[in-house]
Amino acid sequence: MHRLAYTSSLLALMVVAMPAAAQTIATDQSTETAVDPNDIVVTATRHSERLQDVPLSVTAFTQAELTQKGIVGFEGIARETPGVVLDRRSDNNVSVTTRGISTNGYQAGLQATTTVYLDELPLTTIGNSVTLDPNLYDVERVEFLRGPQGTLFGSGSLSGALRILTHSPDLTGFDASALADIGVTPDGGGIRQRYNGMVNVPLATDTLGLRVVGFYRHEEGYLDNLGTGIKNSNTLKDWGGRAILLWKPTDRLSIRLMGLYEDSHPEDASLSSPNLGDRKRYSTIPDLYTSKTQLYNATIEYDLGGAHLTSATSYGHQDGLFDVDLAGTFGLTVPFYLYDHGVWKTFVQETRLSSNPGGKFDWTVGGYYLHRDLYLDGRESSDPAYLAARHLTGLPADGTFTTFPSDTRTYELAGFGDLTYHLTDKISASGGIRYGKYGGTVDTFAGFNSAYFTYALLNIRNANIAQVATLPTSTRYPTASKVSWKASLSWKPTHDLTTYATVSTGYRTPVYNARAGSVSTVDKNDLVIPTGAGSDNLTNYELGVKGRFLGGKLTANLSAYYIDWRNFQVQANRQSDSVQFATNVGRAASKGFEAEIILAPVKGIVLGLNGSLNDSKVTEITASEAVISGAVKGARLASPHVQGSLYGTYSYGMGQGATGFSSFQVQYVGSFPNGFPNTPGKPATPSGVYNFTDAYAYVNLQTGIKIGQFATTFYVENLGNSRAAVYIHPENFIYSRYATLRPRTFGVRIGYDF
Repeated sequence: MHRLAYTSSLLALMVVAMPAAAQTIATDQSTETAVDPNDIVVTATRHSERLQDVPLSVTAFTQAELTQKGIVGFEGIARETPGVVLDRRSDNNVSVTTRGISTNGYQAGLQATTTVYLDELPLTTIGNSVTLDPNLYDVERVEFLRGPQGTLFGSGSLSGALRILTHSPDLTGFDASALADIGVTPDGGGIRQRYNGMVNVPLATDTLGLRVVGFYRHEEGYLDNLGTGIKNSNTLKDWGGRAILLWKPTDRLSIRLMGLYEDSHPEDASLSSPNLGDRKRYSTIPDLYTSKTQLYNATIEYDLGGAHLTSATSYGHQDGLFDVDLAGTFGLTVPFYLYDHGVWKTFVQETRLSSNPGGKFDWTVGGYYLHRDLYLDGRESSDPAYLAARHLTGLPADGTFTTFPSDTRTYELAGFGDLTYHLTDKISASGGIRYGKYGGTVDTFAGFNSAYFTYALLNIRNANIAQVATLPTSTRYPTASKVSWKASLSWKPTHDLTTYATVSTGYRTPVYNARAGSVSTVDKNDLVIPTGAGSDNLTNYELGVKGRFLGGKLTANLSAYYIDWRNFQVQANRQSDSVQFATNVGRAASKGFEAEIILAPVKGIVLGLNGSLNDSKVTEITASEAVISGAVKGARLASPHVQGSLYGTYSYGMGQGATGFSSFQVQYVGSFPNGFPNTPGKPATPSGVYNFTDAYAYVNLQTGIKIGQFATTFYVENLGNSRAAVYIHPENFIYSRYATLRPRTFGVRIGYDF
């Protein structure tokens, strides 16, 4: 009855807001973008081009589209992009899977397969670290590039690159905007508050301008933690802002400075245990993935006449906590907590020279340098009360039984080039290459280890647990080098039709295991943690067509691909003590089809469909690789066979200068496995955590009105109140392993453009 009442109320609201079809039909900015996507200009090739002309698979979002659909982070972007899945354990603990290139959706200890860029700075590091999900307000554009992008965007873009491009100051006039979003989650949740504001001030007309954005989010959670006794424990508090200063002293020279700060503090993880009841989780401490992030960028652009010079210098400083209750390792019988405090410092310098448009050749050459320093203060701890009850002494008062502080410094130095030759006004051939060198040093500092697990598992009491000192070490890894390349041929028989064939390659940099060489204190006969994992290799073969038909009323972007992924990196775990490490195994293949179709049959009505079909699986695996990884030949990778979104918008005039719109999105994601079917380290033993997510449909509705500079939108998210498991953690170290959708949420967005 409650579901029916909620649904009926919203439908009634939409009917009231929607006038008769005979009324004047108006088109707002977001509708114009949807009707004519050719007007969207992207920089996916480091040149400004119409989206329609780019010979690769790109999905682009304007700020108007993001606001209308209520997209504030990665989750909404993933649902609206074909071939993309977001694996979300909690706010700030996510990974993105593109075209099926993922073994378990967690990618612990591994470089991400999809790079996330904020302007010129890559945000992604390794899959089990804190990954900021930045606020998407007042961005110029979001671009999702699918397929390897290694020639222009580096090693982490093995299967794609997500680019968030912030809005530069307007030098011609004052501007300001504000947006408040208040939502209510009646079914077991709380109040969701999101506030955003922007001020743009021209300090010197046409020469100097400042744009400042601020935001605050307080989103009460929807899971109850039975271990800590906290209701709605997965509450998010997030605040921050950015300031951008743009100086254009001449028509040829521009200098852009940006500073960003974001303090994102989820108060607990968003993983639940269905066996405990509806939307319940269990841990005896809050699982924390917090992030205090500072980003700074200076970009200098200079027009040399025949070419354009860009120098982008970026620095990122991230301070984060990764605190997890790992008592699930031993069935909750032994207290086991991981407390990681990490500080990431990232410096990036990229300088590139690109030709100006209009010639027979379009080219880009450049150099890239990245240095990343990760200091990790890691420790594992017991519960002091547990130790006291068993009269176990010898450990520090906080129960710490192992410490492993380390400092990992890695670098990437690369040169790249991209060339397009326009053979005729309809046929173009392009190629690109990137040569990169990689190296790193890992310093482990003095700490200690102990036989805590032996005492706990054997129930030994009244004993002193000795602290065994671990000596500092320094390991310099051999320098590695790698080449990635792409080749593409495109044919434009008409202005409104582009076809292309592309072959592109990608790879990830080597991974160094911070605890390499360590011996298990539980079972000394268990394997010694290896040095690390080498680069994997990927080749993507793609055919695509982008066209406008029926006088611009129909737009269709279609692509088909086959991916050969060799020597791929995997996360493995030592069985006796749960220590994670990275290694390489086997070969996999991914093949699929993607489509984005937009139909505007009459003015004011836009219908869209995007979707993908994918089949990705292991094709080759040796017996020894199968043992260490749990993989078998034919095992599916962590990606759905079918995924897609159907959406529509109706815009209309309401008289008295008011315009309205009503829209919907129906998103479907198929079921997919959470990892490999067997237990790593135990030949042919089925994994107790192997499972499939739920196939689910997710429905959103919006209706709104705009009068002058004032806009109001009423919405409902997850209309069907789906409880689908959209992610299942592939390890049993944590007790609560299932991520579900946020319950049905009603809300209103109120915006004002000054």
